[in-house]
Order: sequence, then structure tokens, then C-alpha cells
Amino acid sequence: QVQLVETGGQLVQAGGSLRLSCAVSGRTISTLSMGWFRQAPGKEREFVTTIVWTGDSTYYADSVKGRFTISRDNAKNTVILQMNSLKPEDTAVYYCAAFRPRDFSGSVYYPESYHYWGQGTQVIVSS
Repeated sequence: QVQLVETGGQLVQAGGSLRLSCAVSGRTISTLSMGWFRQAPGKEREFVTTIVWTGDSTYYADSVKGRFTISRDNAKNTVILQMNSLKPEDTAVYYCAAFRPRDFSGSVYYPESYHYWGQGTQVIVSS
């Protein structure tokens, strides 16, 4: 059974940085495409970023381009989201997600394309 556990969310001031981690168990992350979504209060879950299973392609929402970076630590079977220059509008619960490439359909930008989800970690950016 594949499990995803996010850590690293906390309160941070605007302009600051945070590093979120997603520890994966039950499957090697090199066989999964891994992503991050976020959901702010009263809003729908939105795409943040994805790294494909080969590790050679990444996708970012326009709102985070140039500020957020997704990476993988294959040795630790962990996916990292480095968030810099944080803004109050980045406040949300951040979810780690993964899909099996062989079973993929739809778009990396759509939550319904992902097969596995973590429980989320809260990020609050104060102004």
C-alpha cells in the first residue's frame, strides 16, 4: 500500500522560505510521478507543481514559477517542495500526490489524475 506523509508546514512571514517534504512508502518514487497541490479555505484544490517519474520534466503553476522548486531525493524516497519568497496568498493546506505513469489519464494539472494523496500540511504566510 502506497502512503504519502507530508511534513514541514508552519507559520512563516511573507518573504520567507519553507521546505516541505513528502515521504513515500510502499513504492519507489522513481516509478511514480509526484506532485503538490494546495487548498486555501473556501477554495478548490489547485495544482502547484509536478515532477514526472523520469525526473527530467517538471511543471509549475504560473503563480509559483520562479519561487517554488520541486525535487526528489531517491535515496530517501522523498519529494521536496522548496518554497521561497512566500506571499500571504500562498497560505493553504499543501498536499502531496502521486500517479502511476502506466495508469495515467487526463492532465497533470487535475487532481483527479492522481492515484495517491497525503493528508496535507498547513502553511500560513503572515503579512
